[in-house]
Formats: sequence, structure tokens, C-alpha cells
Amino acid sequence: MTRATDPHRPQAAYPLAGKKILITRAREQASQFAALLREYGAEPIEVPTIQSIPPSSWEPLDTVLAAISTYDWLIFTSATGVQAFFARFEARGRQLADLQGLKLCAIGPATAKALRARGLEVAVMPPEYRAEAVVQSLSALPITGKRLLIPRAAVARDVLPRALEACGAHVEVVEAYRTVLPSDSLAPHARHLIAQGAIDVVTFTSSSTVTNFVTLLGEADLPQLLQAAVIACIGPITADTVRAYGITPTIVADEYTVPGLARAIMSYYEGIQNTMLKPQN
Repeated sequence: MTRATDPHRPQAAYPLAGKKILITRAREQASQFAALLREYGAEPIEVPTIQSIPPSSWEPLDTVLAAISTYDWLIFTSATGVQAFFARFEARGRQLADLQGLKLCAIGPATAKALRARGLEVAVMPPEYRAEAVVQSLSALPITGKRLLIPRAAVARDVLPRALEACGAHVEVVEAYRTVLPSDSLAPHARHLIAQGAIDVVTFTSSSTVTNFVTLLGEADLPQLLQAAVIACIGPITADTVRAYGITPTIVADEYTVPGLARAIMSYYEGIQNTMLKPQN
């Protein structure tokens, strides 16, 4: 039984009781986040601002799949990348045995979990879940002259491949999927709640969710529109994207994961509650 369904616990005892929290991540990834927030008493409102679709052409990915045994490292930057890569991998008749000899690197526990769910061993998962930490971890290994393959979204930061090439590796980036605006715009109900200042927290789990949110909202004065909401970001890269639009993030998770973001939001409101309950001298 989760706290959100405990009939013996008063609603006020939940850290996020009554808080309306907007989830902007992809629809297929939102359920875990929503469930965590409900456990803390929140009312999650799912409004996807991002959608994953197949690459513009399968040819580049098919080419590397045909030569997969020639690579030394396979680097995944998201669980979505894992799913997209292996969906095509299996569609092309490849088997896990074809990956024998390759070492796998994952950014973050969700990505590593997606690989392990397929029976694969993760050789490297850096302690900090961002590209710079991957470079630091891999550069400590003998990667000079090694062939590294990075299947990822069509639009992504170039920090990782450039830094690995600077370490002497031969890096190939291949498009495994694309992230686009969802076919439907922001739900009218959510847009109304934002305009009325009724949303307590707006969450962003990637830079793409930020830029797409801005595009879908189509408002010129975003700082004014969002002044009543707490802005919560999964990590510093996403927070920097928020700031680029003139919006100040209130919460930036220390652990760059969805559970980490949920805990950061909970801790923020627990801090407010503790301050309010503290006796005044």
C-alpha cells in the first residue's frame, strides 16, 4: 500500500498534499513519475511536450548494425536510446551474441536498468549522470584508437563525441530515434490552469521538454505567466535551458533521475512546512 492510498493517514500529512504538478516528459515515460508524485500526495497532470519517433532514415543505423562487431564500445545516453536501438537490432535479425566483445556504457541508472533487463552487463556507469562524467570515466580507460558507437536522438549535445575524440577514440554517432513535438498541443485544461496560476510545480526532465513546452505554450512573457509556479529541473543542463528563456528554476535535483527529481520536490515542500511549523521567538 502506498502512502497515497493509505486511508488512515490524513491528507495534510503528505508532503505534496494538494499540489498540482505538471509533467512534461513523453507520454510513455510519464507514468513512473506520476506514480512517485502521487505517493507524496500530489496531483500529477500529464501534458507531454515531447514524442519519440523513428529516425528520418533507417540506413545509417542499419549500416552500423551490420558492422556491430567492429566496435569496441557501445554508449547509451538514455533508456529511450536503448529501446530504439534494440528494436531495430532485433528487427534486422541480430542477436545478443553479436555484441560479444563489446563493452557497454550507460548514462544513469534508468539507462543501465534498460540494458540489464535485456541480460546485458554494463561496464561503465559514471557517478554523475551527464556527458561530462562519461568522458571522465572512459578517459581513464585505454580508449585511444578504440571504436565507440553512440546511438541517440537526432538532436543532442555534441559534448560527448567531441570530448571522446579528443581522447583519441574513433567516435561514430548514429540516429536511433527523433524527438519531436507531440501531435496534440498542450491540453486546454492544463493551459487554463497555467494561465490562472493554479499549477504549483512545472517539471522538466530534459532540455527538449523545456524548448517544446515554450513552443507549445506560445507565450511571449513566460516569466510573468509562470511566476506563480515552482520550476523543477532534473539537472543543471536542463536548468540552464530554463534560464535561457528568462525563467528561474527553483528546484534542481542533485540526482539527475526521475526519482531524484521527485525527492527534490518533496524535500523543497518539506522544508517550507518545517519553516512554517518552527516556533517564532
